[in-house]
Amino acid sequence: MDDIHYREYKILLRPERFFDPHQFEVYWHKLCLIAPEFKVGVATNKDGFKRHVREVLFYDTPEHDLYRNAFILRKRTFYTDGWPDPEHELTLKFRHPDLDMAAAVDVTPHLQGAADIKFKEELLPLKDGVGGMRALFSHNCVLMTPGLVLNEGLERISQVFPALAEHCPAQKSAQVSLVNNLPVVEVQVNVGSFDFGHGLVAKATISVWRERVTETTIVGEFAFQAKFDRYDELHAKARARSEEFFKAAQNHAPEWVQLGTTKTALVYNFGNQLVASQEG
Repeated sequence: MDDIHYREYKILLRPERFFDPHQFEVYWHKLCLIAPEFKVGVATNKDGFKRHVREVLFYDTPEHDLYRNAFILRKRTFYTDGWPDPEHELTLKFRHPDLDMAAAVDVTPHLQGAADIKFKEELLPLKDGVGGMRALFSHNCVLMTPGLVLNEGLERISQVFPALAEHCPAQKSAQVSLVNNLPVVEVQVNVGSFDFGHGLVAKATISVWRERVTETTIVGEFAFQAKFDRYDELHAKARARSEEFFKAAQNHAPEWVQLGTTKTALVYNFGNQLVASQEG
């Protein structure tokens, strides 16, 4: 079984809080005030509030077969000075609340070129109240600019990602297209980092997702992620400190927190339709 090498802590933020770009700094300042209480070191990057723009697109069948079976297929394009970069990032993710199920799904592609395989524990607030924590586990395959046309259909995509053929029962002839015809613009600041001691350091980001056509803000997100060699060697005190800080970030600014969902779920349920998933 693959070992977890990433721990990502994520709090969704209410869209109405981001009425201007200064709100990135307002929220970060709140976090900086909380950190000393938990003996968490904070570093703000020199260009921490430089805004990075990316386009995020989700692809699925008309019946959402991928998402219903815990898969996420996402294309992310980076922009520089308003122009799309020549390279893009394609991610296939299997995400599930059961660790063993997530670990058992091999997302390795049948495609030439380097593939970055990441196994993560994703920590989220509880669905029904601030101050708690629940976990999802995600097996990710990240490809840079693969020669794969996403609207070629599920059969072709399953040839590249055999995990879909094995774990996603659907008609081979099913077409794949943009979920809800909803292109998302992501504005992110790589704001700084947290030091929880004993070598556990996490990079922090704050981002906003907007619907591209109307520029309507869908949701914001505060996240910090730590990378390590062995999950079972994480220092107990540092791990506990990171979790207490994660809970405190919710409790000290509850008016910012949006509960009960994930960013992906918001895209799938855009327009008030309800799409079942296995995200717990």
